[in-house]
Amino acid sequence: MQVLRHMNKGEGETSYAKNSLLQKKVMSFGTSMVEAAIYSILRELKPESIGVADLGCSSGPNCLATVSQIIHMVADASRQMGQIVPELRVSLNDLPGNDFNNLFKSLPNFYETVKNEYGIQGCYVCGLPGSFYGRLFPAQSLHFIRSSSSLHWLSQDCVPLGLGPEIESHLNKEKVYISKGSSSRVVEAYQQQFRMDFSLFLSSRANEMVVKRRMVLSLLSRRSPDPCADEACYHWELLSRALMSLSLDGLVEKEMIDSFNFPYYAPSPEEMKFEVEKEGSFVVDGVETFEIEWDNGDSDDLNESSGNRVAKTIRAVVEPMLDSHFHLGPEMMDELFRRYSNIIDEYCLKKIFSFTLLVISFMKKG
Repeated sequence: MQVLRHMNKGEGETSYAKNSLLQKKVMSFGTSMVEAAIYSILRELKPESIGVADLGCSSGPNCLATVSQIIHMVADASRQMGQIVPELRVSLNDLPGNDFNNLFKSLPNFYETVKNEYGIQGCYVCGLPGSFYGRLFPAQSLHFIRSSSSLHWLSQDCVPLGLGPEIESHLNKEKVYISKGSSSRVVEAYQQQFRMDFSLFLSSRANEMVVKRRMVLSLLSRRSPDPCADEACYHWELLSRALMSLSLDGLVEKEMIDSFNFPYYAPSPEEMKFEVEKEGSFVVDGVETFEIEWDNGDSDDLNESSGNRVAKTIRAVVEPMLDSHFHLGPEMMDELFRRYSNIIDEYCLKKIFSFTLLVISFMKKG
């Protein structure tokens, strides 16, 4: 069964456009690494044209905010160095189901901003649908790659290899991700899928990038060496509980829960660096980790609970995946996330939890 891999489209109350403040906050981390990469490119190459890619761009306001940040840095750095601002060839990549139409509608205003605020005439933006787990661009066409809040999603539509319906019985029953109760086979299946995917990602980008050029990735991670640590998986554990409550009330078949696993993996910095060294095309030249609370606290409704804010943020990202597997319908989906919100509120009375964000900078070997 294919799981739909895109955020909630449009601009409705449950859309990604309306519920992506956490991802916007994530974009603000790692700015110094992006800036250093831009300066390096301009100083060493003095290019007339720069190829830039945003991998996993999604849609809504955050997408062009990432690109705007890069363009602003290019313009400022060029003028500080006394160089002509180079033309920018910007590619926005995401899976084919992404809401590219909504994105393209905002381009005319974006071009006006680039021209009026940054004084840049030569900025050319295109959309490029496709998986970044494989080749996307011509050889040696990119100078800088940025990806934010994307690399923690795995390539498989439904589950990591080894957890699919081809096996005799489901290995990860009553769960939708790794948990403390998961068997070693479940953990190993997720780890193996991550290693395969990330190695393919690196080798693909190595072919597409100019020698000694830069890439900065931001993704959800974990500090602990244990893949089952709460920091890496507890938001999925609570969602599993919400789904199981529907099952206990006869609203969802338990087998449907047993057969579903989110295509997600939060690696540790050590895992990332090990895979980079093993693949061999890049060197890591910067690593930072940050803690971000589940509830970012940003809401127009002062009476809204933390659980509801967190549930809306996660719903905007995962609802299409859940809908294509469980076929809940709008009312039952509302009920699922109402229960999820309540479970999160109860949990947060006991403990404040946070996501771990990893920002890592790479240079392609020469």
